[in-house]
Amino acid sequence: MSTDLAPEDALRLNVLLAGELHAVRIDESAMALHALTPKGEARIGLHPNCRPDLYLMRVRELLGGHALDFPGAYPVYLRHWMRTGHANPKNLAALLKLGEPEAVAAVALAPELTEELARRAWWVLPNREIACCLLGQPAVRASGLGAEIAAFLVEHLPFEQEPLAAIDIIRAVVGAGLLDAAESEKLWLKGKHRPHYYIGFLEHRPDELPGSAERELPEAVAAAARAGDPLAGLLARCYSASGQSFLRAAELVLEKPPIHDAVYLILDILGRYFAAARDAVPGTVPPAEAAALAALARSGRAAVEPVLTRTTAVGPLMRRHLESVLAPLQAGIRVLRGVP
Repeated sequence: MSTDLAPEDALRLNVLLAGELHAVRIDESAMALHALTPKGEARIGLHPNCRPDLYLMRVRELLGGHALDFPGAYPVYLRHWMRTGHANPKNLAALLKLGEPEAVAAVALAPELTEELARRAWWVLPNREIACCLLGQPAVRASGLGAEIAAFLVEHLPFEQEPLAAIDIIRAVVGAGLLDAAESEKLWLKGKHRPHYYIGFLEHRPDELPGSAERELPEAVAAAARAGDPLAGLLARCYSASGQSFLRAAELVLEKPPIHDAVYLILDILGRYFAAARDAVPGTVPPAEAAALAALARSGRAAVEPVLTRTTAVGPLMRRHLESVLAPLQAGIRVLRGVP
């Protein structure tokens, strides 16, 4: 069975490649190629004369040979090295001409990404994964495209059933800092029913969280904190209104983490938040609270990896496996919140 391009497709594709081309998107279900050019968008219908997957490979071979000066065969090794950060900065524009999702992901993750390349990548593949990658880029966050992508993700969130995807969305939009106060509050409130939503806030805004009253710090501890005592300073942070919100949200996440990644993330976040308690001298901090701070400072994914690397369990079964690790952390948080 021939895998050569149909003559009409070969002609139209070669005419397209002879001009200035910015990006290519292939709709495999409709067997159509969409091209982004300085004059706008163009569509070329494809007419397979062999199995569709083989025909699309041949189309990509033509695109790859033109864009990357790699004649003869589509460079399948791209799938390996593009995701590992080895995309050549000089080839970023060319990668968007391959009609290959992996190439778009490589561009979206590249440190050298520019606003223009980001816009082209978003045109090629406007999905959740690419959106989250792009929002991690300074060039995107500083542009109008960043707000557009953040709005797309927030609009998409209610339809996302996978916990990890929802976590990634909120981490991306909160981390990008592109939500207004009303949007942020709306997302925060959704965490009451889906505590894993809090993870993005705890990671990126640990000291700017709404919703709680501060606790009164003993004057001796407050004075030590003002004098620069790290443990007293950490306790003061926990007693603040935002600190109390942080503790309550973290407690809710620890009560019902849905998947492994949620556990890893919340433990790493806690370890960073309480890092000042590592090897700190209690001083004026009461013993129970000093012990709670020290226990939380030891948080991290290393504490649960021996369990989670040996099980695929999620939900309640996973939480039962982790009870001996998570329960002491929850107890320490309750001490710092002043609740039984």
